[in-house]
Amino acid sequence: MRLYSMPSSGNSYKIRLLLALTGRDAEVIDCENGSEALARAKAEAALPFGKVPALVLDDGRKLGESDAILWYLGEGTSFIPSDPVERAQMLGWMFWEQYNHEPVIAVRQALLCYPHRASDATPENLAELLERGHAVLQVMEDRLAVHDWLLGGASLADLCLYAYTHSAGTRGGFEMGRFPAITAWLRRIEAMPGYVRLDQ
Repeated sequence: MRLYSMPSSGNSYKIRLLLALTGRDAEVIDCENGSEALARAKAEAALPFGKVPALVLDDGRKLGESDAILWYLGEGTSFIPSDPVERAQMLGWMFWEQYNHEPVIAVRQALLCYPHRASDATPENLAELLERGHAVLQVMEDRLAVHDWLLGGASLADLCLYAYTHSAGTRGGFEMGRFPAITAWLRRIEAMPGYVRLDQ
C-alpha cells in the first residue's frame, strides 16, 4: 500500500498511528502543504478528493478521507467492535470528530501553526475557537470521566479523536489542565504497544 500523508496533519497521523498499532506496512509519501510531492500526487490523480490523506491499495484502488481509511484498515482488528450497536456508537464518535471536534480543535491549531493561515488568526477568531473548543473537549471529558475509552474498549473512535486532541494544548493553546480525564486517556493511548508520535 502507498499512503499519501501530510506529516504535520492529525488526519494523516491517525492513519499512521493505526498502521503502527496493528503492525501493518505502507510506503509513506510525505506531502506537506505546498510541497512538490503534494503537487505531483494531485497531478497523478493519486488523491481521490484532491487532498491528503489518501491510501492507494496494492491493486491500485484508492481511498480518501481519513476516517474511511481508518475503517478499511481497522477491519478484522480489535479496533472495530463486534457488536453492531457499539460499531454504530463508534461511528457516531467518528462523525462527531469530523463535524464538531476537528473544525474547532484542528482549525485553531492550523491558524497558530501554519504561516499561510496566519491572516485568519485574528483575536476574534482565536477567542471564538478557544471557547467552542473547550466546550467540545468537555463532551469528551464527561465521557472519559466515567469510562477508560469512548466505548467499551479502545476503538477507532479513540484513535480518530486522539490525533488532534493530543496536541490541543501545545499547538492550539487549549487549557488542557481543565480536562484530567482526557489527559489520562491520552496516556493510555500512548502506552499502547507500537504507538508512534506525530513526528515519527
